[in-house]
Amino acid sequence: MLSMSSSLTYNIANLLFYIIILLFISMGLSIATIINSLNDAEAINISASLRMQIYQLVYDITTDSPLIEKHRLEYASSLNSASLKQLDRFYIPAHVRDSYHNLLTNWEIVNKAIEQNDKTHYMQEIDSFINNINKFVHDIQFYSKLKLWVAELIIIINFISTSCLVFFAIWFTRKRVVAPLHQLVEASKQIQKGHFSNLTLDTSLPNELGLLSSAFITMTAELSKLYRSLEDKVTEKTKKLIKANQTLHTLYECSRILNVIQPEKANFNQVLSLLTPQEGLNAIQLYIADNSSEPLVLQSGKAIDNIPWHSQPLIMENQTLGSLHWQCMQNNHPQSPLIMNIAEMLSRNIYATRCYKQHQQLLLMKERTTIARELHDSLAQALSFLRIQLVLLRRSISLENQQAILILDDVERALITAYQQLRELLTTFRLTISEANLHEALNQLIEPLQVNSSAKLLLQCDLPAHSLNAQQQIHTLQIVREAVINAIKHAQAKTINIYCGYTEKGHNMFIIEDDGLGIATTNEQEGHYGLTIMRERACSLSGELIIQKKEQGGTQVCLTFPIKDDHIP
Repeated sequence: MLSMSSSLTYNIANLLFYIIILLFISMGLSIATIINSLNDAEAINISASLRMQIYQLVYDITTDSPLIEKHRLEYASSLNSASLKQLDRFYIPAHVRDSYHNLLTNWEIVNKAIEQNDKTHYMQEIDSFINNINKFVHDIQFYSKLKLWVAELIIIINFISTSCLVFFAIWFTRKRVVAPLHQLVEASKQIQKGHFSNLTLDTSLPNELGLLSSAFITMTAELSKLYRSLEDKVTEKTKKLIKANQTLHTLYECSRILNVIQPEKANFNQVLSLLTPQEGLNAIQLYIADNSSEPLVLQSGKAIDNIPWHSQPLIMENQTLGSLHWQCMQNNHPQSPLIMNIAEMLSRNIYATRCYKQHQQLLLMKERTTIARELHDSLAQALSFLRIQLVLLRRSISLENQQAILILDDVERALITAYQQLRELLTTFRLTISEANLHEALNQLIEPLQVNSSAKLLLQCDLPAHSLNAQQQIHTLQIVREAVINAIKHAQAKTINIYCGYTEKGHNMFIIEDDGLGIATTNEQEGHYGLTIMRERACSLSGELIIQKKEQGGTQVCLTFPIKDDHIP
């Protein structure tokens, strides 16, 4: 609590009060001196005239002038004038009062001698009286000068005192007012620039400015905390906005990358590469599941041991399509919205890819069914009509015409062969595959063949369920079907093994083996085109078809073709 004596306004008011008191004292003393000096000139004139008057009385006595009485009364009146009577006051110096009293005493003696007309006594006393008059005049003059000196001294002392007080007030103001205010101004400029520390403020001043400086420092400390808090909040909000902007940019880029009819491995790798630095992940893996034991795995980043993995299943339409696994750097939130959105986006794209692939297969099947129907309605009907006409023609020809009968036999055999080839072709065109999954498609292919065959059909598929695109899967299934049918019809096999896997070079490989008689030659018989069509299909896959007889018996059909690296099952 600030005391009254320490108050700045109180001290300044005291200084001003002291200056005003000194001014009033100086003015009062000066005015008193001036007032007291108003009659000094008159008193000096009267005291000086006393010498002239006494000389006049001396003349009147020596000459027996009739005006002596008049002059005597005038002298007495001058000696007792009001101006000289004021010299008999208590504040008048003692020597002036004594001179005046001596003069009055000597005048009584001189005045008595004049009244008695005692010239001798008068002349004896006149010299002493004149000396008293001269002394009295000198004392009055000295007293008048003394008052002027005192007035001058009072003025000088008052000027010096006032100057000292003014200089002290200036010093006090500069030290206790101007300097602290200047410090406050400089501190305000520093705060305006955002510098809240190292403020040079004197808080030890025992006045209002000291309290103001202390309050200013306290306010600055609070303001600094608020400023830092606001800076931290702005920085945090900026980071969040930058993070949100980067997230939106990542989502946009991922959407743009995956916005294709059929995404490839490169597209999914780009998505994983974008997600890894954005979320601060050590590594991220995308598993695309199928019915086999080897799902397709795509990875971005480098996994670190002893760091837990987080996972998110990829589910769409109640189907588990795979999963997303990632390792977080530091303590990032394992289930970030961006990862969840990307996981949903991947699920939709994988599901859409499979639907598109199945749709392609259905379109191919529909087209082939249409061709089969057209062949059945046109070429099959024509061949049937030719067979009927051939029977009618045979009946109309005489049995004796052996040459015509031989020609008819040749035509009938050719017609039967053509009809059989057409039936096989129609069967091939009417192959129905409702699943894009390779495993399911192979099972659908084998089931009807197993029903119509005594041979045991064994299937082993190590390829991912969606490792082939629609075109590859159609050609591959036709080759497998043709090879299995040939083994059933011509090899008299008891067991037919179908294997799907990879070669040492990483190519797709399909092997159909049987334990039958073994193929005699790989050359196509006249009127048969099955092997030729199989080879053409292998060429369309950019692959190789090898048909050979095994040493231990039976036939092996081996189809190999390269993997399309960018293909996503």
